[in-house]
Amino acid sequence: MGILNVTPDSFSDGGQYPSVDEAIERGIILRDQGAVIVDVGGESTRPGAKRITVREEQSRIMPVISGLVAEGVPVSVDTMNADTAYTAAQAGASVINDVSGGLADPAMYRVIVETGVKYVAMHWRAQSAVMGSFATYNDVVADVRRELKGRIAEMTVAGIAPENVILDPGLGFAKTPEHNWQLLAGLARLTDLGYRVLIGASRKRFLEPFGQRPDERDEATAVISVIAAQSGAWGVRVHDVPSTAKALGVLAAIKNGNSNA
Repeated sequence: MGILNVTPDSFSDGGQYPSVDEAIERGIILRDQGAVIVDVGGESTRPGAKRITVREEQSRIMPVISGLVAEGVPVSVDTMNADTAYTAAQAGASVINDVSGGLADPAMYRVIVETGVKYVAMHWRAQSAVMGSFATYNDVVADVRRELKGRIAEMTVAGIAPENVILDPGLGFAKTPEHNWQLLAGLARLTDLGYRVLIGASRKRFLEPFGQRPDERDEATAVISVIAAQSGAWGVRVHDVPSTAKALGVLAAIKNGNSNA
């Protein structure tokens, strides 16, 4: 999953694609570099970020989503808002990537049922502006697993088809660096829930020991992509597609015994 943020304030690539045409061009490049899905987001969820209006979010992302769909690019929309999710699905987005797992907008599950799109439900405890104060766990892997099971139960009651559910442990969201590493080490305890799992570690602050600037963390991100794949993850969400694509290509070659895997 290639990341395309059309925001002025995202931690890594905010403001890099200020026009619709530039954002669409970037999305096409991500697809051509090997992204199976391009994840378009219009609201920053970096630590400390404040919410924006649904209208502002949609004004940023909808022209980009429509343009990418017209170019045949598979699109995911990164949103916590049910109205945005519905609007994006009607425009052709095939995945809703909700960092709140349905907790930020009670209408989200109804939209997923009505549209029948795939749904990424992330582990989430609070809005970005205050989430740091919620980073308390007895056993982070067990606690995240239990809380994700609670989301699964709510989604099941709402009528969301299990095959449409993708789980995300929420690295960096109400997690310390130590929590993130523990979740990655215990990833098999999350994939054994029986649902597809998405990992979003790309360029995040806990990788700072391997690169001071966000764009210096792509090699570390690629390593995590391989570890995620080996642990049974369905997908990885990354800023730099080529480095992860190459790393996963090496893993596939080893598994299949040739470089054409």
